[in-house]
Amino acid sequence: MKFQVLSIIGHAPHPLTGELLSAADRLEEVLAVGEAAERLGFDAYALGERHAGAFLSSAPTVLLGALAARTSRIRLLTGVTVVAILDPVRVAEDYATLDQISRGRVELVIGKGAEAGHFDLFGLDEERQWDLQREKYELLRRLWSEEGVDWEGEFRSPLKGVTTVPRPYAGVPRVWHGSATSLNSPELAARHGDPLFTANAIQPREAYAKLIAHYREKFEEYGHDPAHARVAAGSGGLLIADTAEQAVSRYKELYEARVRQNFKPHLEGKAGYNTPFRTIEDAIADGPQLIGSPQQIIDKILGWHRVYGHDLQSVTVDGFGLSTPEQIETLRRFAEEIAPVVRREAPSTLWEA
Repeated sequence: MKFQVLSIIGHAPHPLTGELLSAADRLEEVLAVGEAAERLGFDAYALGERHAGAFLSSAPTVLLGALAARTSRIRLLTGVTVVAILDPVRVAEDYATLDQISRGRVELVIGKGAEAGHFDLFGLDEERQWDLQREKYELLRRLWSEEGVDWEGEFRSPLKGVTTVPRPYAGVPRVWHGSATSLNSPELAARHGDPLFTANAIQPREAYAKLIAHYREKFEEYGHDPAHARVAAGSGGLLIADTAEQAVSRYKELYEARVRQNFKPHLEGKAGYNTPFRTIEDAIADGPQLIGSPQQIIDKILGWHRVYGHDLQSVTVDGFGLSTPEQIETLRRFAEEIAPVVRREAPSTLWEA
């Protein structure tokens, strides 16, 4: 198993104190945690992209460029690049530049995004989101893998003899397809023989298992070797304590206050927006949150692995209002007490020559 740290750079007041960091301080926190993730031996650090809501992640390439300058080894991923609303030419240029700066450490996770508001912001029809996703991704593939591209589609002006510059550092970067609720992303990933990154963040395990099973079935149907079907999984937040009882005592008020703060009444009943695990006890027992003792967290990740067969596990430490030192200490404990056991019990050849 490989391990990634993900931030979608939320910028909401602390759920208990109401404190709100300045934008500059919040962005510096994200970069500091990324540097710490490399020091602690994590394999990748990912930043989300949001253009609506209480987030500061509208320009992930800028932040990943800053992180590339502060690190030397850790892979730099997105989570997700909202390709459905972007110009594929700009995506090809920006991320190839980042790939050059980081000397080949870039991988994309693409998706249509979890905030519906961004389609209106960019003047696009949300009803066409999956058509936008498919067409724009398939153009991005060609722009990175070919030179002198001739192309014509529905959602942007035609291209004639286009070669985007710079070219990627050492061949086309790996592109994962982020999947939260719909079979469309697993289908597109399988068609092109790409890996799948399931959100595994809000819904019960069975919902994500369905997406992964569809992906694996279609991957083989499209003629790809099933041994090459890579899967990654997110998680709904990481909180570590010495025992289960200490986890509940220390984090119950914090966890449940954040759940209330994040609740979206207008989206109640719509999959993927409001967690059904509203108490910390429910989250520990059955949710996609990683909360509890190190052994509880080990057991939960290995339980997911038995169902998902995943190669990469993503964790998030900035979703509940922990301070920067607390986030880094949480990652230290994960790296020292949890990751070695999971790596041994669920080995993966991802990112190995």
